[in-house]
Amino acid sequence: MTAEPKQQQFPCTGCGATLFWDPGSSSLKCPYCGAENTVAPTPEAEPVQEMDFLAHLHTAMESAETMEAITVRCDGCGAEQSMRPGQTAGNCAFCGSGMVAQAVVKRVLKPRALLPFSITNNQACDAFVGWINGLWFAPSNLKRMANREGIKGVYVPAWTYDCQVDTDYTGQRGDDYWDTETYTVTENGQSVTKTRQVRRTRWSSAWGRVHDTFDDVLVLAVENLPPKARHLEPWDLPALVPYDDRYLSGFVGESYTIDLPNGFELAKQVMSPVIDGTIRSDIGGDHQQISTKDSNYYDITFKHILLPMWISAYRYQDRVFTFLVNARTGEVQGDRPWSVWKILFTVLAILAAVAGTILAVKS
Repeated sequence: MTAEPKQQQFPCTGCGATLFWDPGSSSLKCPYCGAENTVAPTPEAEPVQEMDFLAHLHTAMESAETMEAITVRCDGCGAEQSMRPGQTAGNCAFCGSGMVAQAVVKRVLKPRALLPFSITNNQACDAFVGWINGLWFAPSNLKRMANREGIKGVYVPAWTYDCQVDTDYTGQRGDDYWDTETYTVTENGQSVTKTRQVRRTRWSSAWGRVHDTFDDVLVLAVENLPPKARHLEPWDLPALVPYDDRYLSGFVGESYTIDLPNGFELAKQVMSPVIDGTIRSDIGGDHQQISTKDSNYYDITFKHILLPMWISAYRYQDRVFTFLVNARTGEVQGDRPWSVWKILFTVLAILAAVAGTILAVKS
């Protein structure tokens, strides 16, 4: 039977309280006495490096570096996240549902690297309030949702993939040319023959092989984030630092629900439009049609990383809306409700103004 792992805590050297990571600095900070403890790289910390994808799949979890994580699953959206030491209840960062700490111990791949928080809680709260206040056609009572208590700092797991891709394709190349077309019109009661230039396309078969190189194709490894989370990119991946528990102090840690092989299938979807573009360039001509393509992916490597986000999940009329902040760049994305009455009144006001203008012109 696996012993329940302890969540690591970092005591303040001044008063003994638990230290939290201070976004925008390189220190852990005490919320009580204000003491700061600089985070220096641990002696055993290695440079962030890529892991061999196929080798890992063959060995699975047997030889890979893993860790025991205490996770709490949200019944509302399925998110799996950790709670702070000593915390027994709370709200899910992704959907706002209440959660009681009935923890499950599971083995997961240990993250290799992360991006530390640099946007502070106050900056994220100001962005949330400003975003709520700036919404057009939002329900009037929505501003009550803009509470600073609901914003949480979450480390979201992600995969990045590097690979080489060779793609065999077949298709059609279209080359435009101009043709003279004869047509007849009636002028002054008589038929007149005229000519005009018409652009046509000549199609021919095309086939070949193209090569693409991909670096750090990013896939968020959780299923419960809204689609707008993808628009938080770009992430400054060159600033990744080796994983260290101290960076997580004071934040929620999310566990991945999309595993490594399924993550690569999603990465293929990201790569597909790029491959199509390479094929179209190789076909050439004025128009291209891709009939078939067969891609071979090789030299595949990956990194398991954590990305910092400020998240607020608020409920409005039994629906969950999510607000997200990239905790590195400050990029904001969010879902919002609409006021049907405000939209209707605005449309009626516009129609009334147009009708009044027409009547004024006629009179």
